Amino acid sequence: MRIWITSVLVDDQEKALEFYTRIGFQLKHDVPTGAHRWLTLVSKEQPEGTELLLEPGEHPAVKPYKDALVADGIPAASFQVSDLNAEYARLKELGVMFTTEPMDAGTVRMAVFDDTCGNLIQLIEMKAPQQ
Repeated sequence: MRIWITSVLVDDQEKALEFYTRIGFQLKHDVPTGAHRWLTLVSKEQPEGTELLLEPGEHPAVKPYKDALVADGIPAASFQVSDLNAEYARLKELGVMFTTEPMDAGTVRMAVFDDTCGNLIQLIEMKAPQQ
């Protein structure tokens, strides 16, 4: 068993598509499904890897849930990068707003940004194991 699709609940699919493709993801599927779309993205580094579904967040429970996560600083998703400092600088150059700058956090280095669609997203760089 493996993860095939994971999702982030977004308040606007088109806005989310623009944001996530601007920061480097690529479109995998864009299928109309009535008022919304089956809209998935993949990493350019792993085009056959796990898909990120930009899930419409219209259910009444979504807004209070997302608001509570953001208020508590809890990321909705976590993406791994090989060089956190370089990725942080690249995303800052693109205008991405960070709520947590790169920092050590146990066995990882991490930073958190706002995806402009109601979510905090965590970036993780794995630290080399201590000898």
